[in-house]
Amino acid sequence: MTIGRSDEYLAGLVRELCKLSVETEWVEFKKNRAEPNEIGEYLSVLANSAALCGKMHAYLVWGVENDTHELVGTNFVPHALKVGNEGLENWLLRLLSPRIHFRFYSVEVDGHPLVLLEIGQAFLHPVRFRGQEFIRVGSYKKKLRDFPEKERELWRIFDKTSFEVMIAASDQTSDNVLELLDYPAYFELLGHSLPDSKEGILESLKTDKIISPCESGNWNITNMGATLFAKRLEDFRTLKRKAMRVIQYPGNNRVETIKERVGVKGYANGFEGLIGYVNGLLPSNEVIEQALRKTVPMYPELAVRELIANALIHQDFFVTGAGPMVEIFDDRIEISNPGVPLVETQRFVDTPPKSRNETLASLMRRTGICEERGSGWDKVVFQTELYQLPAPLPEAGEGHTCVVMFTPRPLSKMDKVDRVRAVYLHASLRYVNREQLTNASLRERFGIQPKNSATASRLIKEAVESGAIVPYDPDAAPKFMRYVPIWAAPK
Repeated sequence: MTIGRSDEYLAGLVRELCKLSVETEWVEFKKNRAEPNEIGEYLSVLANSAALCGKMHAYLVWGVENDTHELVGTNFVPHALKVGNEGLENWLLRLLSPRIHFRFYSVEVDGHPLVLLEIGQAFLHPVRFRGQEFIRVGSYKKKLRDFPEKERELWRIFDKTSFEVMIAASDQTSDNVLELLDYPAYFELLGHSLPDSKEGILESLKTDKIISPCESGNWNITNMGATLFAKRLEDFRTLKRKAMRVIQYPGNNRVETIKERVGVKGYANGFEGLIGYVNGLLPSNEVIEQALRKTVPMYPELAVRELIANALIHQDFFVTGAGPMVEIFDDRIEISNPGVPLVETQRFVDTPPKSRNETLASLMRRTGICEERGSGWDKVVFQTELYQLPAPLPEAGEGHTCVVMFTPRPLSKMDKVDRVRAVYLHASLRYVNREQLTNASLRERFGIQPKNSATASRLIKEAVESGAIVPYDPDAAPKFMRYVPIWAAPK
């Protein structure tokens, strides 16, 4: 099913809004006045006021007398209004920052044509229109900067509001909840028996904040619930762009595309299908062992799984218009997500995990999809060493994080940056396991024969000169020299 607003729901909502006090800060009534610039300012006003008042939505209604709240009807047709050659909605979206969710509805109530503008509450930052932030003070529209106490309170609210507890679908009946969410997968992944009654199912979903009760007696589906267990993410308007995209290219660039697929299910109930699909696209090699031909994946499956899980869990859900992505090239695989990492990329191995979405990450851990103590990146590094692949490359770009894994490449084909990164990650992995890098351990990492120990020595010297590693005991004899990453240098 696709979530929408029925005419019956909209008519009931308008009647309830008309019963409110004239001083309500998150509702505004108009007759016919619909000047685009004023509508934009009201989007800022009402979104910010909704956040201050703890309301999920604010409303602007045309066709209602402002003083008496009497229904009078309107001739405003939002979809017919243009600003220059641009449609009203696109024009408003372009001038809002950050972009919030809003929607115009046309509905007839008691014989009167009305227009209702539903506005999502502000989150993360105050909403600006044309660079200016507004707020409601009583029934008046004011600039937020002129009321510092309201601005401080708004920022306190933003600091306390997480993506997971926000609402993806509001006021849903019990039947709608069970139709929209893959609740059998929720119980199966957690290893719980499916309750015998609808009430038992809903109570369990409520306990894990998959759903929450709303004032009407129905249910709200939280962002966490929809993100993890949606039957179809596209049913949730605000989450459509958060589905994982998988793109396969025929070469080493993005000029042409072989396949592109967008995930349908939630992250938890669709995870195994996603991993299976990606692994099916990745290249493999055939080897012969004891006269038997065996297909071996070119990338370690465990590393691919961990990186995809990390991209889903650690993304910044407040970045609009972008979602996690897997891109498969002939010579590499790139796994990316919106949002810069909370930990410096060079310290992924040893730093305790930090997540923007800890509640979501916790439930993903309970389902067995991601690691409990941040050991996922350690496994990625270990697996690439086991497969003797070039070291994975974590990158923090403009508003996104990307990890690149490369196909097998002989040491002679690696450039200096690749070699130093591999030595650094090897030293880091050894250090967190309470060991140090040695000539012997580095030979094993690169598959270098003992007789070619001088090659490993050159790699170590290169990494030391680059400032990536340092001697553990500078006074040790060359034969017994051990090394640690630069951040673990002895005091």
